[in-house]
Amino acid sequence: MAFIADQIMRIKPSATIAVTDKARALKAAGRDVIGLGAGEPDFDTPENIKEAAIKAIRDGKASKYTAVEGIAELKAAVSRKFKRENQLDYKPSQIIIGTGGKQVLYNALVATINPGDEVIIPAPYWVSYPDMVLLAGGTPVEVVTTMKSGYKMQPEDLERAITPKTKWIIFNSPSNPTGRVLSAARLRDAVRWARDRGCVLASDECYLELGWSVDPVTVLHPSVRGESLDGVLAVFSLSKRSNLAGYRAGFVTGDPALISQLLLVRRQAGMIVPGPVQAAMTAALSDDAHAAEQKARYGARREILAAGLTAAGFRIDHSEAGLYLWAARQGLDCWAACELLAAECGVLVGPGSMYGAAGTGHIRVALTATDERVAAAGQRLHALAS
Repeated sequence: MAFIADQIMRIKPSATIAVTDKARALKAAGRDVIGLGAGEPDFDTPENIKEAAIKAIRDGKASKYTAVEGIAELKAAVSRKFKRENQLDYKPSQIIIGTGGKQVLYNALVATINPGDEVIIPAPYWVSYPDMVLLAGGTPVEVVTTMKSGYKMQPEDLERAITPKTKWIIFNSPSNPTGRVLSAARLRDAVRWARDRGCVLASDECYLELGWSVDPVTVLHPSVRGESLDGVLAVFSLSKRSNLAGYRAGFVTGDPALISQLLLVRRQAGMIVPGPVQAAMTAALSDDAHAAEQKARYGARREILAAGLTAAGFRIDHSEAGLYLWAARQGLDCWAACELLAAECGVLVGPGSMYGAAGTGHIRVALTATDERVAAAGQRLHALAS
């Protein structure tokens, strides 16, 4: 218990507190605030998906236990999705349904690392990675990548970070916050590197279907992982694809041995996804039309905000995929850029320093406000330029 308490004490307060305080101050001063800092989708869950959950409730499935690994219908829907979109064949037994990608990733850490094991996290990174490693008993090791290398990790970066205690490396492609997409060749090199050193490579792929200028590839593809799934895990979420953020809907697949370890932990902890949520997930994964429609709307928002930021003197880096623009303005660090946009435009964005030391020169701008609010933000950014 003392060890866990010590780990909790190492968790740093989130910079989102400062952003929230800024929003309150602006609203108190009578400003019309446009929030582009949060990554929570603003679209409602499609009606057919909600109806599937409601029907499951009416059929009594909310009052029954379900299999920890997920119901057969849902796992079959996941398998069909892999086949339909990636030409991959995965048996339902290789898939575990979980309460969101974040919890599944944390559970996998708990199932496979020991106290003090090190987990490499390339930066910039999603804010939750270091903390979930700490809570699982591990030690996060930030590998800082630079704009000079285009945020591309070089082999020497990883070699400097690895020690005998290194057990995991977490990848995130498409990336939150940068929108960076790793090519199949670069992912393949990372898988080979991890296997050669006995490390698990876990790939967080919740933005996989939101490619803009490139088509992201899953680490599960044979062009990446070869003929074997050894040492590889891939985590997926329906929060962004199908607006199921509040439902907590995700799944994981990969190395059969690791999946077995994860399933054991989840069984003993009673981590069962409610039946109505799984019914909603089944409907969502069987319907590509809603995902394509909202992706098109996100694309339109992206064009508006990118044009506005560019007009206001910002440079857009990476941002090939995902729900964010990764932007920088010469001469301003992330906090100064946030202050400029808040003061002059009433637009709130995320400071890049939230995402590790490599993000201090950038801001993260989310595409997740309404169409009307994004249009207004675009107009204000163009006004700032003049």
